[in-house]
Amino acid sequence: MGAAIKNWLSGLAALFLLAGGDVIAQAAEFSVNRGINLDQWTTWPDESRWDDARVLLPFPEWRRTIRQPELEGLRAAGFDFVRMPVDPSPFLSARAGPLRDRLFHEVLESARLIQRAGLKVVVDLHLIPAGGNRSIGMSQVMDDPDLFDRYVDLAARMARTLSGEDPSRLALELMNEPVTECEGAAAERWTERLKRLHAAAREGGPKLTLVLAGGCWGSAEGLVALDPAEFGDADVLWTFHSYAPFLVTHQGATWAGDFIRYVTGIPYPPNAVPAPEMAEAVERIRRRIRDEAPWSRRSGMLAYLDEEVAKIDTAEKLRAALDEPFALVSAWAERHGIAPGKILLGEFGIIRQEYGGDFVMPAASRAAYVRDMIGLAERHGYAWSVWSYGGAFGVVEEFEGRKAEPDVLEVVRGLR
Repeated sequence: MGAAIKNWLSGLAALFLLAGGDVIAQAAEFSVNRGINLDQWTTWPDESRWDDARVLLPFPEWRRTIRQPELEGLRAAGFDFVRMPVDPSPFLSARAGPLRDRLFHEVLESARLIQRAGLKVVVDLHLIPAGGNRSIGMSQVMDDPDLFDRYVDLAARMARTLSGEDPSRLALELMNEPVTECEGAAAERWTERLKRLHAAAREGGPKLTLVLAGGCWGSAEGLVALDPAEFGDADVLWTFHSYAPFLVTHQGATWAGDFIRYVTGIPYPPNAVPAPEMAEAVERIRRRIRDEAPWSRRSGMLAYLDEEVAKIDTAEKLRAALDEPFALVSAWAERHGIAPGKILLGEFGIIRQEYGGDFVMPAASRAAYVRDMIGLAERHGYAWSVWSYGGAFGVVEEFEGRKAEPDVLEVVRGLR
């Protein structure tokens, strides 16, 4: 994108700020309460095949197995919206170029399918790390200025694609969990990038509610680094994610760093079992680290394990760990005059079973965690969406279409 266009986008953002957002003020209010994240991919097709409609379509991939009856089932269970992850990588890949127009249409049709089931929808531009089967991911978009320019264009076109929908039923999230440092110049740089994304999407969808996240992986810390006044937009949902405490929620995850893969068997809450049983669970993790972890990492991992266990070894400490992100966001919102209804806990959840792993988190522990997180969100007046429909964190399904234990859904059904 050339300097002239960048200047135009900056000017557009300033225009909204100075004019009080006259176009924005026309938008119907998008208001949600209780949601669930749909799946992004299950087959993870190689980028070399993205020029084949049979591989990419229907898009997103969940439409192959989730249809209107399943979506209506979510509504019946007590959800009023879904957060629909959309992988931006195919839109940015030259390989999928011949299908690009069709992909935009598919996103629109998917959003309409959700709405026909009586649910609202947040269309979530959800970058993931690049890997052996794909060349474009979060780090490439964040590190390559030209590619980020193309991502801004993508956000603008996605907003235009969705702009004809009822703005009280659909919102657009501009980037999932931006990977940036949490403080200093990196946080300031994300603010400037988010302002560009916001201006482009607002021009494309004047009446759409836009969902904006802070940097630092979309955390509470990232959100509170933003100044809402810099966006001059009343029609925004501010979002953050929380998976605290990580030691519990990501047990056995092989993709979440080199430590947590060795951690399994910690119940939720940790004090749900007698102290000797909890101590034995931690000792089993220590043995696994000593036996399996790289020699150079063992002592550090063992020390880190003890530190993390100590943060949640009483009910009071656990409650403080859960509440910390909410307290940060609540203080930020009060400081900036942001109503609780304008805040979305976009992701939270607890692993059921890692792909290919043996450990299955007990359903009662998963239900207890989700119940506690929902309670915190609703006491603060925030909307929420649990991660996710299926897969490792599956609430409705686990793998290959098999049903997950019903305990978490029963928590949602029991809400009043």
